[in-house]
Amino acid sequence: MLTRRIIPCLDVTDGRVVKGIRFAGLRDMGDPAALAAEYASQGADEIIILDISATTSLRATAADVVSRCRAALSIPLTVGGGVRSIDDASRLLDRGADRVCVNSAAVERPGLITELADRYGTQCVVVAADARRSSAFCWTILTRSGQLDTGLDAVRWARKAGELGAGEMLLTSWDRDGTRDGYDLELLRAVCGATRIPVVASGGAATVRHMKDAFDAGADAVLAASIFHEGVKSVGAIKQALSGFGVEVRL
Repeated sequence: MLTRRIIPCLDVTDGRVVKGIRFAGLRDMGDPAALAAEYASQGADEIIILDISATTSLRATAADVVSRCRAALSIPLTVGGGVRSIDDASRLLDRGADRVCVNSAAVERPGLITELADRYGTQCVVVAADARRSSAFCWTILTRSGQLDTGLDAVRWARKAGELGAGEMLLTSWDRDGTRDGYDLELLRAVCGATRIPVVASGGAATVRHMKDAFDAGADAVLAASIFHEGVKSVGAIKQALSGFGVEVRL
């Protein structure tokens, strides 16, 4: 049976972890290296760092944050935000990232996905997709930290990203982000049914049941932030509960 992953997410700006609702109303949640180490000690399978202001500020991801987090971790580290080129990816990988995550730049220049996959292998390339529901069973891709609605169909983009060389997709429901209403299961099912690459569910997690539902909908991993940052649940407690539901996790 495939082992499912639990991934805490660190949204970072100006060297601090922040969290809001639908990418707005950001609150300071702490130091990224300290939080990464804490979640690793609880049994996290991976840490994802997203420098959420890098793209809108037209700068590269803060490499010093990556270095500090890498020094505190022995588990995989994925880093995104402001990755626009091979050079940007190389800088993050040299600082200790195991994989790089691309979002806005990949939508604007899809060939970037293939360039990264050809250089580093598909296992190093994660495509992040921020999707907003536009109508029943239809979602469009947002870029630039949710500021721009591209009109691009999210399901078609997921399929194309996999064909271009992405090794995984980080799928965030903009509508559910920070709301604690649970993942958008319809979105998950649609995307998981359209692509063969693993999909990480993101946006809206508040309970173990939400995570179980996401796995049942086809997700290979679940990402969460608020429930970890605010101490609602520990990674270990979530894994124990999921195991009780029959979900295969690394304990």
